[in-house]
Amino acid sequence: MNPSVQLQIGNETAYLYLDLLKRCLANFIYQDPAIPMPPEENEVFDPETRRRGRDRPSQAHTMIGLNRLENIQALVEDVLRNGVPGDLIETGVARGGATIFMRGILKAYGVADRKVWVADSFGKFPRSAESGLTRRSYTSPYWAEITTVLNRYPEQFERMMTSVNARTSYEEVREHFGRYGLLDDQVEFLVGWFCDTLPSASIESLALLRIDADLYDSTYEPLTRLYPRLSDGGHVIVDDYHSFPECKAAVDDYLREHGLTVRLQVVDEAVHWRKSPGG
Repeated sequence: MNPSVQLQIGNETAYLYLDLLKRCLANFIYQDPAIPMPPEENEVFDPETRRRGRDRPSQAHTMIGLNRLENIQALVEDVLRNGVPGDLIETGVARGGATIFMRGILKAYGVADRKVWVADSFGKFPRSAESGLTRRSYTSPYWAEITTVLNRYPEQFERMMTSVNARTSYEEVREHFGRYGLLDDQVEFLVGWFCDTLPSASIESLALLRIDADLYDSTYEPLTRLYPRLSDGGHVIVDDYHSFPECKAAVDDYLREHGLTVRLQVVDEAVHWRKSPGG
């Protein structure tokens, strides 16, 4: 590890910058109201709900809340401190906030030899029937509940989904990076389905793999393509493990099929684990 990075971890100036960056990304500064779930028409900002990433922010550049941003910071600092080689990636980025934060961490510690990879379809949501996806997505009680809401309140639901998916295009996510002064040659975008972009991505090794893609296929594919490139001592984060049963099933299936035993640690609805030698 670069000795200058070691000296900066824990530095008060870096700490203050990253603390402010987290609060800006989750919009604890201007406290935008959450997007209501039908039939509700209005929803107010609630600090604890936003901290846990349990609401649907109307403006914030991340939906994962402060707890999971702090988890990203802790794990990136761990791989920097211990010299775990490789880049950082998120598959499924929404408005880009988590990857913006990853780039901010590297910037705060003067790390110039690692990249942040930003992988997403940028606007199209994957469906298991589409060509090229490797696994079927499960039908879960969550999606049954969503379908019920959609059928009962179609106009309100359409407005909600339009708001949730706002500002998630490739051009808009790039622009979000630029707002923070973090769009540079250490940021690489992979635009398209994971089954098309990940196999040929020029990623030699990874120190952090973060998956936030909800469904079975879009969780299983990044594990298949990227877990073998994760360095020993690197970390995996799966954001939706305890949110969507199909996401949990994809992780459990991958680990079982490859004979891997890992110690899952929980942050909100997410889990993370460290890759041990040989697994």
